[in-house]
Amino acid sequence: MKSAIDPELLKSPVFQRVLRDGLAIQDQFIAEPVYAKTGQGYLKSSGVAELQKIKKKRSGKR
Repeated sequence: MKSAIDPELLKSPVFQRVLRDGLAIQDQFIAEPVYAKTGQGYLKSSGVAELQKIKKKRSGKR
């Protein structure tokens, strides 16, 4: 089953930002072997440097 994304949605700046952010953290999602059949897992931390970068980015927008 392949779902198509609405072409109008692709033009949305909000959708583009969400998609970009989602793809940027995709490699951090780790599946737990115990939950392999359910697809459950967790989000691996990027570390302190990543958190500092996010905080700096947020403080610059205010």
